[in-house]
Amino acid sequence: MAFKIYTKTGDKGETGLFGGSRISKAHIRIEAYGTIDELNAFIGSLDDLASANDCNIAHLELIQNELFNIGSVLASDPEKELVVPNITNKHVTQLELLIDEMNTELPALKNFILPSGHVLISTAHICRTVCRRAERAVVLLNESDNIDELVLIYLNRLSDYLFTLARFFAFKLGIEEKAWKGLS
Repeated sequence: MAFKIYTKTGDKGETGLFGGSRISKAHIRIEAYGTIDELNAFIGSLDDLASANDCNIAHLELIQNELFNIGSVLASDPEKELVVPNITNKHVTQLELLIDEMNTELPALKNFILPSGHVLISTAHICRTVCRRAERAVVLLNESDNIDELVLIYLNRLSDYLFTLARFFAFKLGIEEKAWKGLS
């Protein structure tokens, strides 16, 4: 059976959580998982750009699946005990290993760098900034609802990964990083 795209249940500014309760579409919970969804879409775009520029990154699709898992956690009614996929230490460790692996090829970072140089690099930085916004939304949600600490750790590490990936793309494409020059 196919899902119906329109249900009309959100026409008055509310949406349903997994578990059945309804909340305002302006609720921080919706902002948090909506920003995770936005990040997932940008990472899909980044993956497409990477493939088009012969910089295939096989693990971007895995990250997209992990973001879907985070979205399902955040979209679940906190008052109900629901079984949803979750982030584990293994997912955080995997990001750290990927960062370390890329860093073995990269020159030492000596300056702040400008997020530019190639559409692939800039898109990785856009993903990083959307990830930071998602992290801020989840931190705010955590102030009222207890969110699994590993979700916050994962998002923090993911933004580090995306920064490193942007640098890795510059390195692979032979594009010199533009150093921030500060005030002139």
